[in-house]
Amino acid sequence: MAKKADNSETARRVAEHIRHSERLPIVEMRDITKRFGPVVANNRISLDLWPGEIHAVLGENGAGKTTLMNILSGMYQPDSGTIRIAGEEDRISSPSDALQRGIGTVYQHFTLVPNLSILENVVLGAESRFVLDLDAAEARVASMLAAFGLDVSPRTEIRHLALGQRQRVEIIKVLYRGSHVVLLDEPTSVLTPGEVASLLDLLRQLREDGVAVVLITHKLGEALAVSDRVTVLRAGRKVGEFGPDVISGANAESVRRRIVEQMFGGSPPQDTLDAGRHEIGDALLSLRGVSTLGDRGAPALRDLSLDVFHGEVFGVAGVDGNGQKELAEVIAGQRPVTAGHVLLDGADITNRGVKVATRLGIGYVTDDRMHEGCVAAASITENVALKAIGRKPFSNGFWLNRRAMEDEARRLIAEFDVRAPGPQSPIGMLSGGNMQKLLLARELALAPKLLVCNKPTTGLDLKTVGFVAKALREQADAGKAVVLISSELDELLEISDRIGVMYNGQLVAVMPKSAADPEMLGHLMLGGAVRDQTVPA
Repeated sequence: MAKKADNSETARRVAEHIRHSERLPIVEMRDITKRFGPVVANNRISLDLWPGEIHAVLGENGAGKTTLMNILSGMYQPDSGTIRIAGEEDRISSPSDALQRGIGTVYQHFTLVPNLSILENVVLGAESRFVLDLDAAEARVASMLAAFGLDVSPRTEIRHLALGQRQRVEIIKVLYRGSHVVLLDEPTSVLTPGEVASLLDLLRQLREDGVAVVLITHKLGEALAVSDRVTVLRAGRKVGEFGPDVISGANAESVRRRIVEQMFGGSPPQDTLDAGRHEIGDALLSLRGVSTLGDRGAPALRDLSLDVFHGEVFGVAGVDGNGQKELAEVIAGQRPVTAGHVLLDGADITNRGVKVATRLGIGYVTDDRMHEGCVAAASITENVALKAIGRKPFSNGFWLNRRAMEDEARRLIAEFDVRAPGPQSPIGMLSGGNMQKLLLARELALAPKLLVCNKPTTGLDLKTVGFVAKALREQADAGKAVVLISSELDELLEISDRIGVMYNGQLVAVMPKSAADPEMLGHLMLGGAVRDQTVPA
């Protein structure tokens, strides 16, 4: 690997490269290999990034996309292979190193400080002078906000911004530091359809400005809509690349089919769901006038009433921050209610806690799988048994039956096709999709009669999304019930029997999926009035 270059010299060289050599790659990655123990995450992958081009990197969960981008952003060091920046071999030893070389990353989970202003977040760590010229910085940030369509003051605190606005601030933050290469990891996963369209327009604007944009996404439609080049990874290897001549060709469906075949090594997954073919039974879960507070003490649910019936998937739509997470936690027993009642099969379980909710048959798959759903440093075996410690066969009095725990982990790994080195591997080493399959498997192994899932497919590839959807429908078909909270409207319309829309802590409408469409749901999610054909909650 090359020696680390002087930062100022690298920055000057990159600027010269873009100015005079626009049709040469700004970044060249050659034969990049990275191992984690016995797992080869990247296996001799080569990739070129060009100025003024949007390059999508696609692949199923565990394909090696995030590892490759973590190497380019300085989070990981490759075991072998080379990186050339502006034509010269270089070494990126840290994220700050990457930024100084003009490579900025916008992560799936935002890194902004909510109680600081836009200006403070943007300049935080960016200014190296002893005395900060805040007036000049504010003028520059204000100019960038205007250029990217944000009609807000640089003094506005981040907590007052919508998610789409926060994401634009994240992009401004890396551009402020002089980034010529911008890496975006699943940038649309928490956005509304309108915010997604605005983001794609912004990426096109960055392309026009000569920025090399790398888009890591599982949403093939979005990738094809905005990308000039697509690279496909599978099992840690690069298995295909589609250039501008192919992407811009007339037969978009043929290109889509070829990409999916390369991602999964076969034909595209088929839609085999048939929601609504079974009988809906009596109410399994009932909420009556439920109110609760959010983490900051403000009202999160306001006098909410709801029935979920045996044999149905009840979908919950809404823009993030309108009470969906708190609703899931109330049902699961994690969050106390301040008013109202929670009933399960007619029995009052209000404020009985997680232990009682789990014992009575409520399972919960959280949206924060890394920090709340598992203990990342613990083994797969330990995480599988986590919610059943104290029960047979995992426990016998004060003693743990580790053989039974490992046998169950092996069973779930095999049954749910979890790609893992073995049951003793730390669960934090798994890809997002494999971790999600394992957490869902753990809940289903407890045989819940009500399963609450908050964004169970966020960041998952097409194949794993189908796997999760099928498992949820099978729960409903067996006469149990599922509460599915999702920001993916297509997912809700495919899987759900009925859909409720949340806004400002209230359930503003409930409708059968046959009466819903994305335009109507989006209208209600943004606080629009209930229309004639919509059933008020």
